[in-house]
Amino acid sequence: MKRSVRVECGFWLLFACFAFFILSPLYLMVKISLSPAAEVMTQHPPLLLRHITWEHWQDVLSSGTLWPPLRKSIVVATFTMLAAIGIAAPAAYVIARLRKEWKYLLVLALFFTRMFPEVSIALPIAVTFIEWNLMDTHLGLVMAHLIKTLPFVAWILIGTFEGIPTVLEESAMVDGCHRFGILWRIVFPLALPGVAVASLFAWLESWNEFTYALYLSLLENTLPLQTYYYIQRGSWFNSASYATMLTIPVILITFFLQRYLRAGYLTGAVKE
Repeated sequence: MKRSVRVECGFWLLFACFAFFILSPLYLMVKISLSPAAEVMTQHPPLLLRHITWEHWQDVLSSGTLWPPLRKSIVVATFTMLAAIGIAAPAAYVIARLRKEWKYLLVLALFFTRMFPEVSIALPIAVTFIEWNLMDTHLGLVMAHLIKTLPFVAWILIGTFEGIPTVLEESAMVDGCHRFGILWRIVFPLALPGVAVASLFAWLESWNEFTYALYLSLLENTLPLQTYYYIQRGSWFNSASYATMLTIPVILITFFLQRYLRAGYLTGAVKE
């Protein structure tokens, strides 16, 4: 067997092992949510899904505790994504066009902001938001989520704007296009794949966020927080159903935007 064939077989074997360990918890979660109680609560439960029941899903859907947290999570994640892109995109473009020493310094400063544990700053934020009457509001959660999403979104967009040659901007300027026109007609259309990738990560980061929701939500929980309370107090089957519903939007959004992931990485990888 040739060495290249052995290397390729080893790669796919390693990939299969990683995929198995990553997907096994997800499969077990879905299986428990769709299995009858008698099939799971036995001494030797079957590994494969033999009988499907929607009883646990119906219990969760009819409980009245799913839709308000789901709506709040979707609204907060969407507005966090829009605010992160709106703030980080202009800043990332400016940073990408700076000299290397200044650019690297600012990128390191962005990473430095991610070094602080969320637990250490969630309590001071909660105290401040009580004074500002932002507790248990969508705006308060959006502002808190921007703390963790803005640096990451800016880092992605800096690489995206670096991949756009400045020659295109100079040519447009020679042709009489003003600065705003260059950004609107040339830079931002070329940066759309990277913006899509940054938007995806910003939405997912806000959707899965737990710590700030724990400190800033008093009356109406987000879906991750509600899932946590369900796991603490509910049955295995309802908890698995809740966790599966929490995962479905993530899978759908990632599936529909996966083509932009490759395009975004290529855009950020091309250097002048």
